Parts: sequence; C-alpha cells; structure tokens
Amino acid sequence: MSARPPADGAGPLLILAPVGRDASVIAQLLRSAAIECEIVSTDTLFEAIVDGSAAGAVITDDAVARIDAARLRDAIERQPPWSDFPFVLLARRGETRLGSRAIEELINVTALERPLHPANLISAVRSARRGRERQRLAADYLAEREAAEARLRELAATLEQKVDERTRDLAAANERLIAEISERERAEARLIQAQKMEAVGQLTGGIAHDFNNLLTAVVGSLDLLLRRTDDEKVVRLARNALQAAERGAKLTAQLLAFSRRQRLSPTAVDPNKVVSGMADLLARAIGTHISIEMRLAPDLWRALADPTQLEVMILNLAINARDAMPAGGRLRIETRNVAKPPPAVAAELSPGEYVALAVTDNGSGMPPEILARAFEPFFTTKDRGKGTGLGLAQLYGFARQSGGTARIESELGSGTTVTIYLPRTRAEAAPAPSPLAEARAASAARVLVVDDDEGVRQVAAAIFEELGYDVLIAAGGGEALRLLETETVDILITDIVMPEITGVELARQVRAIAPRLPILFASGYADVKTFGHELGDETVLRKPFRIAEVAARIREMLDGREEGEGNVVEFRRR
Repeated sequence: MSARPPADGAGPLLILAPVGRDASVIAQLLRSAAIECEIVSTDTLFEAIVDGSAAGAVITDDAVARIDAARLRDAIERQPPWSDFPFVLLARRGETRLGSRAIEELINVTALERPLHPANLISAVRSARRGRERQRLAADYLAEREAAEARLRELAATLEQKVDERTRDLAAANERLIAEISERERAEARLIQAQKMEAVGQLTGGIAHDFNNLLTAVVGSLDLLLRRTDDEKVVRLARNALQAAERGAKLTAQLLAFSRRQRLSPTAVDPNKVVSGMADLLARAIGTHISIEMRLAPDLWRALADPTQLEVMILNLAINARDAMPAGGRLRIETRNVAKPPPAVAAELSPGEYVALAVTDNGSGMPPEILARAFEPFFTTKDRGKGTGLGLAQLYGFARQSGGTARIESELGSGTTVTIYLPRTRAEAAPAPSPLAEARAASAARVLVVDDDEGVRQVAAAIFEELGYDVLIAAGGGEALRLLETETVDILITDIVMPEITGVELARQVRAIAPRLPILFASGYADVKTFGHELGDETVLRKPFRIAEVAARIREMLDGREEGEGNVVEFRRR
C-alpha cells in the first residue's frame, strides 16, 4: 500500500459503465470539458482504489449491480490512509442505492439521477477532483510532517548521543584533572618535604661544623694529656672523656651524613657482595627469633657508593627492623635493577639507571603521621635512651649525597619497607684499600697553623709542638700572609671557613708565589670539595683529629715535597 499519493497531480478520472454507449458518451463529455478520463474494467477500478492513482470514478447503476460488494469493501479498506476515493454515481430516478448500506457508509459517493444535464455531471466530477487534490495536498503535508518529525527524532537521538559522548569526555577530563591535581599536590608535598629536609640539613651541617671545632679542642687536649701523664687515675679519666668525645664525633658525623656533608669515598660496589658478606653480622645483630631472607638479583648492576657507609646503613635498617619485631618475624633484603625510577622518587633523582636495595620487615609498621617524619633528625618513637633519631636521617643523607635517594613505605600493623636508590656505574668494583702505613717520627720543620677559632688554634699548635715541629700561628688569612712576608715555613695548615679570607683563597694566593709549598686544609665539614676544586681527600685533615693522624699526614706531605723538585723550605712574599 502506498503511503504517499502519486506525484503527477490528481490522476485520471475512471469511467465504469458496462452497458451500451454510456462509457464512451461520458468520456466524450468529460474530455470536452478538458477533464482527463479513462474507461476501465472493474478489476482496474479496484486496483486504482487500492493504489490511490486515480482522481475518482464515474460509475453507472448498471455497473453497481455487477460489482462484487465484498471486493469493493476490501478495496476501500485497503486504500492508502490519506485516500477517500470519490465516486460519482449515475442512477435512474429512484434507484440511487448501492445495494449495501455498509458499503454506502464506507465510500465517498455523489449520486446523480438520470437523465441529467451535462453541466451537472461536469460540476460533480470537478468537485470530486478538487476534493481528491485536497486529499493529496493533505497527504503531502502529513508526509512532510512525518519526515520532519523523523528527522527531529533522528537529530534528538544524535544530540543525545553527542551529549552522552560529551558527558563522558567531560567526566574523563575531570578525572584527569583530579588525577593531575592529586599528583601536583603530591609533588608539592614532596617538594616541601625536600625543602624542609634541605633547610634542616643546612642547619645540622652548620651545627656539626661548630661541634667539630669544639671537639677538636677537646680531643686534642685529651690526646696531649694522655701523652704527658703517667697518673693512672688521670689516664683513666682522660680516656673516659676521650671516648665520650669520640661518641660526640660520631654524632656529628651522623648529622653531616644527614645534611649530605659527610665525607664519602664512593666507588663501584657490588651490593650483592656487600649484603652477602654481612650475613653473619646481621644474624648476630638481630637475633635468632628473626629469620633473614635474601632476594638478590643475579644480574645486579654495580652501584656508585661508599661501601663502608652502605654496610652501616644496612646494619642500621636491620636493627630498626629488629626493634619493630620484638616477638620475632621475618627480615627480607632485596636487590634489583631500576632502569626507570618510579614516580614516587623520580623528582629527587637525575635521569639515569639505579640500583635499589630494599629492607622489609613484617613488624608493627608506622601510621601516616609517623611515616611523614621518619627521615627527620632526632625524631624517634623509641623509648628514651634507646635511640638518637638519627639512623634514618643518616640513611637519607647518605643516599642523597651518593646521588640517589631513599623511600619508606609502611602501613600500621603490616610492616615497613625502606628502599635505597643508588646510581648505577659501569666501572669495575674497586679492590679493598690497603691499610694506612704507620707514621714515622717527625723531622724538624716549621709549620704555620691558621684558624679563626682560638681553642682549635692553640690545641693544634700544642699537637705540632708535641710532635717536634716549630710552630707559627695566625688567627686569619690576612695575618698569615703578613707572617709569610718575613718568616720561613715548610708546611701551611689552614682552616677552610674563615672570615675575610677563606682558607681556599689563602692557598691560592700562596701558591701563586710558592707553588711547591705543601698546604693541608683542616675543616669540620667533611665534604669540602664544594669549597674549591683543589680540595682533594689527600689535602684535607678532618676535624676532630688525633695526634697519630696528624703525624702521619704531615710526614706524608713533607716526604712528598722532598721527593719533588728540590727542597724548598724558604718562602718570602715579594
């Protein structure tokens, strides 16, 4: 069934008049009035009703008598929704009924009685055609409206789809924004923590430097006292005091390690060998109630680190783990290669490859507020007298000074993992260093001691005199330069950090005139290379120093000078 009318106007008018010349007369009359018409059979009429292709039909009462009423009803019911097929019925007077009331109610019929005037027939036909054309216009309007509604429904569905897609895009963008904000907050928190640690490190480094100056005077004085007395009571008290001073020196070394100013001797090390070599020591340190598990990567890279300090850090972590597992537990030491640092520590590391060493326990763990402060110096949760709060701080300082970093992951009741990241090196592991040769007796020589701290200056002078040297002292670089204008010296020993003229600047001025004069730097800062490129480990005397160390170092430098070009002992400023 056609849903829309044909596009060629109202279509022809059909004529169904089976008796005599009625059909040809009606057709001639209509054509004379310029009305398109066509004489058809009953079957053709039914087809035109169904497909809506005709403008209507002129039918005579003779034709009605011969039409199958059921077929007519079926055709009318099957016509398109827009169609109400018009009939013009020509019947004899008094015989205008179609024979079935039901059919009469279904069809659109105009009855004319015969004989009729031609004008009446033409008028009725034209009226039927106009009605048919209005049906077609209404059908076109309804079809266009339906098409528009279909397009609107399609647009609405498309719009809804686009809204859904846009909503999903906005939701995804919002999730990314939230993730970026969270990551930024974490990065800011790490930055603030790093800045805080840096500030605390600078403070502790300065404190450690001042303490080393104090300890230099204390240790040197006690060392001299022990050499100059045979009184057992005095010796015992002096040794007790010296032990306490050495513990203080160790404490300042931990502070310097945290502040990344501790002197390190980084070399290529195999962390697997370091860990394996500590197996017996770790077992004794943590006890039999804790099992040790080692997961050492078979293809582990070499790391750049101070092997001695690395051993100390591993031992400290093992002891911390032991304290977190008083009832026993499991300690796991793991090594692995890190081609790309994880995001949690990437901001603290330079691009490159690293070796990770992780120590894990299944002990009590730490809540977030404790975890956030774990690397702070002097912060401890241990009972009074059971910890200084410098172990993890020293670990962090060691890792950062080595070019890496450290990270703690912990959950209350689920244990703790501390991971040290050390930079990878492709150098071969260095052999174990040979022990320092025993210092020989001092020879006659003149030493100039320059230090702005009077206590250190006096103790250093006393130590050199005790060793048999002739000693000159100066409170600063300017005074030292004035002395050198008139005095002859064999070696210059100077502090580094001094007002007005630093030890490094003093050395540069002296070397400009006497390049072969031995110069030894003494400083409470262990990492003194930051003060100048000329400060190598072989030219630095670390405070606090012992008499034996001073004797060995002076003898070494004087011997090296004597083996050089001549024996230059006279220096005068020109």
